[in-house]
Amino acid sequence: MTTLVFLIEQIAVGLYILLGVAIFLTWRRWNRARREFRSTYFELERDLARNARYDAITTLIVLIEVVLVVIGIQQVVAPTIRETGNITVAQAQAITDGDFNTPTPAINPGAQIDASGVNLTPDDLSVRVLATPTLTPTPVGTIVPNAPAAVGCNESGATLQIPANGMRVFEPIRVVGTAFMDNFAFYRFEIAGPLTGGNFAPLEDHTQLVSENGDLGQFVPSFYPPGEYRFRLSVFDITNTMGPFCTVTIYISEPIPSATPLGG
Repeated sequence: MTTLVFLIEQIAVGLYILLGVAIFLTWRRWNRARREFRSTYFELERDLARNARYDAITTLIVLIEVVLVVIGIQQVVAPTIRETGNITVAQAQAITDGDFNTPTPAINPGAQIDASGVNLTPDDLSVRVLATPTLTPTPVGTIVPNAPAAVGCNESGATLQIPANGMRVFEPIRVVGTAFMDNFAFYRFEIAGPLTGGNFAPLEDHTQLVSENGDLGQFVPSFYPPGEYRFRLSVFDITNTMGPFCTVTIYISEPIPSATPLGG
């Protein structure tokens, strides 16, 4: 259910456009039925026009209710889920390696071991003990080498500290940076990759400028299949013209299972 809520939140702009077109077409259908009802004098045709008008009104009401539901999910439900801790960004970033070393059991001083018959010389390979290194999971925030260079991040009006260029992400992360310009209106997150056909798709807009390095929002990678993506921060002015922007390359991967640290 949480995944559906955040999916609706991210595609809310597209839903508004589709619902707006549907409402406009329904309104035209209602208007046409009303004109037909007024212009005809035959009872059968008047009944048909009356029924078409009622159908259009019903459809219009349903579409408006759907718009209200999308607004409620975007403005109330999704922020509430974040605040109640269903997705805790701080926990998503506080990923550290646990202690994967096998604890050494305490030696019982009362046990006496007779080692007289054991040859521990370096030439005896049969008794040589080799330490097997333990693989450490890749934490979120790892920078993948040789990533494509960031684009447009040199201007102070649009910078990204998190995600950094080449960062590997697999859990929700805070987006940190700056976003401001003269006649500022809003800034937008966009993503381009396999799921978007290589074109930038809008994620969410924010209307509060951030002139100093700080929180810009949140990015949830679980909606996208693993792969290489471009993540863009774009700043717009009051004429809806894009100003400074910052594009970085990120690598979305499957969540890595957390190992349970062993107690000492």
